[in-house]
Amino acid sequence: MKIAISGKGGVGKTTIMALLARQFKEMGQEVLVIDADPSPHMAQSLGVDQPEKIRPISEMKDLLRERSGKVEGSAFYNINPQVEDLPERFIVEADGIKLMVLGAIQSAESGCACAENTVLKRLLTRLLLKPAQVVLLDMEAGVEHLGRGTIAGVDRLLIVVIPSRSGIRTALKIKKLAQECRISNVSFIGNLVHDDEDEQFLREGLGESPLACFPDATAIRRLERKGRPVTDALSEVGQITAELVAALQNN
Repeated sequence: MKIAISGKGGVGKTTIMALLARQFKEMGQEVLVIDADPSPHMAQSLGVDQPEKIRPISEMKDLLRERSGKVEGSAFYNINPQVEDLPERFIVEADGIKLMVLGAIQSAESGCACAENTVLKRLLTRLLLKPAQVVLLDMEAGVEHLGRGTIAGVDRLLIVVIPSRSGIRTALKIKKLAQECRISNVSFIGNLVHDDEDEQFLREGLGESPLACFPDATAIRRLERKGRPVTDALSEVGQITAELVAALQNN
């Protein structure tokens, strides 16, 4: 199962993906989480030791240039770069959950970043190929990555949305772009939902019921402030997370 997650900035997509990773792992699944956000925070959310020392691959400019075969001043580069050794070199682990901090190319140092993006996309494709794994892909906020076709190859896209008009507008835009990218299996996940009124607001605005709705959990906020893994709050939202995993497996 290959699942990507997206949504408006600040809606809690990284937290929900970390909870999903822990739930799948506790069910005996081999789990790989790929953090493809320009500001990656998944390492802290999962409880990786010394997360501040992890450098996203997208920031390893020398490595990306070397693998792309691009020569400075030239427009030519290798469109089939060698990346087979990179997962073993850069995957870290926390409590049985594997994590690759991919990051995202935000801007080139000079000129076009096409060569660097080619290496990152090929690496991402390779990480998505292993059939036995549950692969969870934490994408950057917004909709730009869909326009670049970054999540081709995933089985499902989850769009996290909070009960606000701007959140719903962004979520619907992401769904539309996903469908244009031929990702047909798209679901909404509600977050920071306080009551039935919030759930009804989401249903009416989205035109469908979210696959699951997570509350504004006090335990998660406290853990994050203390720099502890948010997965320690699974006991507080465990039933919702387990029901979400069951829904993902059955649909």
